[in-house]
Amino acid sequence: MLKEYLAELQKTPLLSREEETELWQLYAGGDQEAYNKLMTSYQPLVFKTAAGFKLPEQQTMELVQEGMLGLLEAAERYDYKRGIAFSVFAVHRIRGRMLDFLHVEDGARSFSLDDTNAAGIAWADVLAASGRTPFEEAELNMITDRVAQALQRLPAKEQQVLTGIYLEDRSAADMADSIHVSLGHIYRLQKQGVKRIRGMLSHFMADLKRS
Repeated sequence: MLKEYLAELQKTPLLSREEETELWQLYAGGDQEAYNKLMTSYQPLVFKTAAGFKLPEQQTMELVQEGMLGLLEAAERYDYKRGIAFSVFAVHRIRGRMLDFLHVEDGARSFSLDDTNAAGIAWADVLAASGRTPFEEAELNMITDRVAQALQRLPAKEQQVLTGIYLEDRSAADMADSIHVSLGHIYRLQKQGVKRIRGMLSHFMADLKRS
């Protein structure tokens, strides 16, 4: 089953940023075919997340099914106009659905890293891919959400540069070509954007400590 699924994933076409944006625009206008293309293009993200749990084949495929539900839920709440990459927006909901599934499957009312799942694998090993406990994962998700919110408040150019470099893994030179500015200007925008986000996060962390 897993082998056949991987073979199908290899046929999944990769979308450029422009193609993806166009599909989200079409979907916002009610185009169901555009929606189907988007969901198909993100199946590799779901599988990559499931594979990170390092479980037997059967459970991995079950996680893929749960992850697809998380993907669909994320699509319902996603607003492409905010400029946040969908993969960043969706991955936390995908992984959350998978963790919830594993927790319910084990029938565990309390969580311990020493417990084993239905496959006899310790939760500590299941979560080894991320190197974080569920509590650290929740904290990271919260901070990631704050970073996404801070990113939306940046000036357009800074937002575009940080999104390209940090979320889409594009090089500074590629960004310079795409928005028609010098490489030095890209680095200045990157530095300014990071400085602004750090400032916004420092205020958030200070408020968190006081609460």
